Amino acid sequence: MLSAVAIGLIVAAVAACSPTDGAAVTYPVGSVGPDKTVSPAVAQTRGQLVSALGDQNLILNDTVSPYRPPESASLASAPRAVYQVTLPADPNGGFIVVYEFTDTGSAAAAAAEQQAYLATGPGAVQSPLGTVHVLRQVGNTLVYYSWLPGSSKDPGAQAIQVALETLGNGFAVPG
Repeated sequence: MLSAVAIGLIVAAVAACSPTDGAAVTYPVGSVGPDKTVSPAVAQTRGQLVSALGDQNLILNDTVSPYRPPESASLASAPRAVYQVTLPADPNGGFIVVYEFTDTGSAAAAAAEQQAYLATGPGAVQSPLGTVHVLRQVGNTLVYYSWLPGSSKDPGAQAIQVALETLGNGFAVPG
């Protein structure tokens, strides 16, 4: 049985860890799935995605799975929508993220920042060597997709890349 001193120490330790004013600090959960309402720009980009992927016999869906790829600060703080291409042999792959910016100049600047982030430093270590990053600007949105050739379980992963490379302006990211 615990002594009165031991019980007193436990109570004191627990009391020292609790906030004094009773207010709890919370932070908003980061976006991990598609927005419930998307802007007209994101909806337009989604339409272009559906068309381009359809040309490769691929189907784009809204995702319910949490997904957050390696992101530079600009992408991490931008409004975003997450979609997933149906890959029967790889149900955990095929994620495409569409980020929205206020104008095309901001989108281009964010794409350049993402290029640098993925090529060096923390961004480079978040993806296995050889990962292919597809980064496309469509108006004031950025489309981001990544996959690893040789370890992909579904041939549709490369077909996603082929489809996305038909959209907007590309930003090369060394793999």
